[in-house]
Amino acid sequence: MDTAADQDLIASVRGALHGLADPVRAAGAQAYMKSELPSLGVRVPEVRRIAKRAAREHPPVSAGQLRATVLDLWRTSTFREEKYAAIDLTAHRLVASDLDMLPVYAEMIRTGAWWDFADGVSGRICTLLQAHPREMSGLLLRWSKDPDLWIRRAAITSQLRAGKATDTRLLAAIIEPNLADREFFIRKAIGWALREYAKTAPEWVEAFVSRNKDAMSPLSRREALRRISAGAAQQ
Repeated sequence: MDTAADQDLIASVRGALHGLADPVRAAGAQAYMKSELPSLGVRVPEVRRIAKRAAREHPPVSAGQLRATVLDLWRTSTFREEKYAAIDLTAHRLVASDLDMLPVYAEMIRTGAWWDFADGVSGRICTLLQAHPREMSGLLLRWSKDPDLWIRRAAITSQLRAGKATDTRLLAAIIEPNLADREFFIRKAIGWALREYAKTAPEWVEAFVSRNKDAMSPLSRREALRRISAGAAQQ
């Protein structure tokens, strides 16, 4: 199998992104992200369309080639949207449920080291969890105690899209070791994960918050109960 990166696909992505560069919007985006990595000013939905089109015009011949292409694009990116495109390419059917993508995702989270990259990868982690629950549950439990806060954030938000398929025991087991963490991005992630699951099971979320109210930060509690409180106020 060909495991060399597809440079034509990478060039297609980069060319399209740079063709849509907006310097004014780029300056605002970089300031918003509080990052030294510059932005091109291309909107996220457009980045996603560019990545999808490039993969269609230059179809990967194997999962190995796609992994190599994604990593090459990620590692050589000099603009934020190029990294977004690398993440978007991992939605391809060849690798969507492939456990061999885990080292790729871990590298993206650790080296990206910011909330947008961690959150961009968390949806992919959710897909892997649904496809490989036994292997992924063990991994996510380890991630929940990792020294890297972005790995922990990705574990906490890994079931945002799971809905009724959410493994509540796993969700609780991932959140509980992080309840005392004083890091804003961890506290926010806890609240976000619980708020999303409250769309499916508000009673479970209320019970979890009540059971852990002394350990949970006010920020996490407020975020977790936001939809529940809003719904109660409308009744």
